[in-house]
Amino acid sequence: MATGPSGAQPLSPSRPYHRGLAVVLLLIGAGCRLLLAARTFLNPDEALHYFVAAQPSLSQTYTTSLTTAHPPLMFLLLHFWIMLGNSPFFLRLPFVIAGLLFAWTMFLWVERIGGKNAALFSLAICSLSPSLIAISAEVRQYSLLLLFCASSLYALERAFQEQSAKMMALSAVALWLGLLTHYSALIFAAAAGVYGLVRLLRARNPLRIRAIWTLGQFLGLATCVVLFQTQLSRLRQSGVPSEIAATWLRESIFHSGSDHFLSFAVSKTIRLFRYFFSHGSIGTIMLILFLSAVVALAWKKELPAQPAKSLAALLALPFGIALAAAIAGVYPYGGTRHDIALIVVAIAGIAIGLDLVNVGPVAARGKLGLLLLLLAVCNVFASPTPPFILPHNQRAELMTGAVSLLQSQPAGSIILSNYQSGLVLSYYLCGKQTQLPFGPTPPRLVAADCGRSSLLVAVGSQNSFALGDLPGVMREAWSTVPPGISSLSLFQTGWIDADSARWDDELRAVGCREFPNFGANIRVSRCEILSH
Repeated sequence: MATGPSGAQPLSPSRPYHRGLAVVLLLIGAGCRLLLAARTFLNPDEALHYFVAAQPSLSQTYTTSLTTAHPPLMFLLLHFWIMLGNSPFFLRLPFVIAGLLFAWTMFLWVERIGGKNAALFSLAICSLSPSLIAISAEVRQYSLLLLFCASSLYALERAFQEQSAKMMALSAVALWLGLLTHYSALIFAAAAGVYGLVRLLRARNPLRIRAIWTLGQFLGLATCVVLFQTQLSRLRQSGVPSEIAATWLRESIFHSGSDHFLSFAVSKTIRLFRYFFSHGSIGTIMLILFLSAVVALAWKKELPAQPAKSLAALLALPFGIALAAAIAGVYPYGGTRHDIALIVVAIAGIAIGLDLVNVGPVAARGKLGLLLLLLAVCNVFASPTPPFILPHNQRAELMTGAVSLLQSQPAGSIILSNYQSGLVLSYYLCGKQTQLPFGPTPPRLVAADCGRSSLLVAVGSQNSFALGDLPGVMREAWSTVPPGISSLSLFQTGWIDADSARWDDELRAVGCREFPNFGANIRVSRCEILSH
């Protein structure tokens, strides 16, 4: 009878029952993702990714992707997918599939390193974590990134257990694909590299295994060098990383003059687990389970499949590397999607930690039931780390209503928006085409045709209009519109300021009146020119 690392009572001695329960969990996760993908409108990042990928040729897509802060692989894959369809649900479908494949791959990997019980616990988290559901239902890199990271670890484990050169090669390929998908894969690659080296040194492995692992690491490093030369160095020169670090990711970067190392490390780690589960208290419980697994494995002499100390290092090292990068000011660490790669080892640690918990007469089925209850609470009473858009504020019918209101304006009407909102309008109002620039641009207003209307889009900023910015933007807009036009529409969507009372005061001060029927993350206002 198979057991987990603790020798705890298994969920069932029947392998078909075990796999059947896993399939049920996966189907529940699939339903959650498909429902969210079908019911919500594209957020600004998704619209940007669409337009980058929708270039006339593959080479133009690649060139345009270099203006973003992401490697090119997702854009190149999306370029071909768009040829088949470009509705929001269809655009999101590959990422839903990648999210489900990630969950299943995690199940297979954790089953090998921690046993059947831990595998089911991990699959429950992968299927029902609110953050994983959300990123799997969006046109973003993250579900692909997680799939590649989990696949690399699963193939690596099989390579060591089975002495398989083929699996070692597959692990390396998955690692390269991860590096070409998102830059947080650098953290994962560093940790996985150390882990692989420890495993190689602790046991005798055939020469072909060692050679393929070494070649894989070398080519992974070469991939990083190419990415730095073709994209990262240009982004650094443009100042994009510094602008991001100084604005909405400021809290996730260590500032030596105001932050203390210990408080920063503890608070950001807690915030990160809150992000993983969209719930502060339950995130903290999961962090405790994770830490208990790391400590237990560090003191445990062996596991059925591999040395426990090596596994403890694999679980802890990515967090240490990410924290070091934040201390150095080169990468954020905290409750944002940019650290989502850490959830791979976090889930494995939580699952093993839960399996190691000795609760007397409570069997593994009871633990699974309790875990599912906690995950249900996370979804029903979600409290994600900001910035965020709650699903009920991202319902597709809200965007349909806002666009219908703008379409009802007379021909030649002016619509003013920030860059994020202009991308969304380009998709929903302008026929899925855009004249907006990509990449770093000087702050200015850009005019673009949009059917019967004209867009004025404030470019050159990572953010939406902030409180205090609107008077200057409105003055510039009125100096730009043709003579005789005395009114315009102001449109905002995405991660906008939630202080509605102060925003209403700002709107009134510049002659605008908001239409309040589109939720907290869409604003449509009618603005009249003020007499002087």
